Amino acid sequence: MSNYRNLPAPSPEQGLSRYLQDIRKFPMLEPEEEYMLAKRWVDHEDSGAAHKMVTSHLRLAAKIAMGYRGYGLPQAEVISEANVGLMQAVKRFDPERGFRLATYAMWWIRASIQEYVLRSWSLVKLGTTSAQKKLFFNLRKAKNKIGALELGDLRPENVKRIATELGVTEKEVVSMNRRLAGGDASLNAMVGGEDDAGAQWQDWLEDEDADQAGDYEAKNEMETRHELLMQAMDVLNEREKDILMQRRLKDQPVTLETLSGQYSVSRERIRQIEVRAFEKLQKRMQELAADKGILEQV
Repeated sequence: MSNYRNLPAPSPEQGLSRYLQDIRKFPMLEPEEEYMLAKRWVDHEDSGAAHKMVTSHLRLAAKIAMGYRGYGLPQAEVISEANVGLMQAVKRFDPERGFRLATYAMWWIRASIQEYVLRSWSLVKLGTTSAQKKLFFNLRKAKNKIGALELGDLRPENVKRIATELGVTEKEVVSMNRRLAGGDASLNAMVGGEDDAGAQWQDWLEDEDADQAGDYEAKNEMETRHELLMQAMDVLNEREKDILMQRRLKDQPVTLETLSGQYSVSRERIRQIEVRAFEKLQKRMQELAADKGILEQV
């Protein structure tokens, strides 16, 4: 993927309008073309195919990045982080799953941007819970939704309503509202770009289409499942663990034939061990999930 260096890159000197104009020259892909390009990348690591998939979705990355203008961060850097997420999505995209790259890439783009936002705000570096991160990304949208535009502390009825809507405590709403109001990046600062002259950061609320709370919930669910998986691995012996990981947890699964040679048993025996190990692992994950009060099927 070395030719990713050839991607258009937003910069304060270039200006946002120029960048958006540059990326419009890349055509959108038809489903059939997208599938063939993805297959070329998966089967042959064709960097040219991957580059074409990335460039055709730069407009999507930029659109999602616009939804995060309200955090007082350089827009060029936010777009660059969105492009990093897009590249990760292309790298992992499986065309055989039956859905379009754009659907898959949206999660990676938003996750990459949100990690950048969290790294950039010192108030979050102090350490926050998952609920506080959710609150951080959704408080201003919730305030705008109910017309709670007052400066300073929120009225008690608005605190209660927002806490209920976002599933956090009233104390957390009050605390986060104060931190955002006095955070390290003023939302009343003027936007620096010539294209946005006269606008304030607080004028750019999140994209209504960006389900930022849902993104974090999905990311937290993935992390929880990974934690359960690692804990459940203890139920397997070393051979079962190795075979299962090589057959089901690698990007490029090892063949039955290769493992049969490695363990000096038949391919059918490797398959039986794999199936049994997976059943044991799944049962153990369900037990751990029940112990932790996680109701979802794992």
